[in-house]
Amino acid sequence: MARKDSLLGLRQILIKRRDALRTALAGDLSLLKELRQQSSSDVVDAALDSAQDEISSQLAEVESRELASIENALERMRKGDYGLCEACEQVIPLARLQALPYATLCIQCQREAEKAGGGHRSPSDWARLIDASASDVESPPSDIEIDVS
Repeated sequence: MARKDSLLGLRQILIKRRDALRTALAGDLSLLKELRQQSSSDVVDAALDSAQDEISSQLAEVESRELASIENALERMRKGDYGLCEACEQVIPLARLQALPYATLCIQCQREAEKAGGGHRSPSDWARLIDASASDVESPPSDIEIDVS
């Protein structure tokens, strides 16, 4: 019963994070569109605007990947297979789910997936992620590198 209660708590955490990411992405995308419509007066302003657009775009991509993973976790909860490893079908330890509520692989399978080249990924569709009625796609988050030199 304790695991079930913990999973219900994780559901609430996932829903709150999903809603926060949807709001942030909607704002990020509209801000990017607005920034692109404004014209800069000189080359330095244009360069700074371009760099800021790139950073904002990369951050939005990371957020969209996390959102896709959260949407997938919530769908797995609805189906009743949340907390089961997609590879070996064993129970994912509660400690792992508390650390990463949208984990779809147990630690061992995750390690094997990373050794094999990063696991299974799907492209993110930002418009779909912002739309609450859209279908779910899993896309685990990844680190980004930003070169500001």
